[in-house]
Formats: sequence, structure tokens, C-alpha cells
Amino acid sequence: GDTLFTGGCGKFFEGTADQMYKALIEILGSLPEETKVYCGHEYTVNNLKFGLHVEPENVAIQQKLDQVHIQRANNLPTVPSTIKDEKLTNPFMRVHEPSVMKHVQQNDPIQTMSHLRREKDNFKV
Repeated sequence: GDTLFTGGCGKFFEGTADQMYKALIEILGSLPEETKVYCGHEYTVNNLKFGLHVEPENVAIQQKLDQVHIQRANNLPTVPSTIKDEKLTNPFMRVHEPSVMKHVQQNDPIQTMSHLRREKDNFKV
């Protein structure tokens, strides 16, 4: 199903935070950084806005969001991304980062994943 999106991840539905962590961090996160990411949905703008909400000081997210706004204004897709870009801008691939953990007041990456997903499910731009 939906696992990795540009700047985000799929809902868990029947899956768990632990399974998403393994998929995003242990499997996809171990791919070469230049690996291209082609997702099937255009959620990039909203995902990056959520990422900036989580990490307002993350310059990489702001730069990517600025770039994506230009792409969308020109009716261009925002894919592909790369594993490197996702590690810099996707909060679900940054659950081990102190700034992301602090945002959800957790100190465990899997609990951080769970809390982030719950927050994203209710996030309004």
C-alpha cells in the first residue's frame, strides 16, 4: 500500500507505527541516497506544510516547499524526490531527530512515528 510520499507517509490503517518505522527507516532509508522516489499521490504541498509545522527551523523543508509551490503553479508534478531529500525534509523519516521527538514530546522513534501520524491525520493547512 501507500508507504512513502514526498514529505510524508501513508496512513497506518491495519498497520502499526513499528511496521511503518521498519519500512521507512530500516528498508527505504537504507537505499542509496540518490534513489528516486516516485509516489502515486500529489500530497507534497500539504505534507511539507505539516513538516514545517513539526520543524519550523528546518531550512531544507522551507526550501523544498518554495520549490514545490513554483512547480505546482506551473502545473508540474512534484515527483520524483530522492531518499536524500526525504531524509532531510520528511518528518516520518526524521523520527530519530531530537527536533521531531521534541515536537511530539517523545523520546522513542517508534512512539514519535505513532504520535506524528496521529497529528498528521488531524492536521489542517
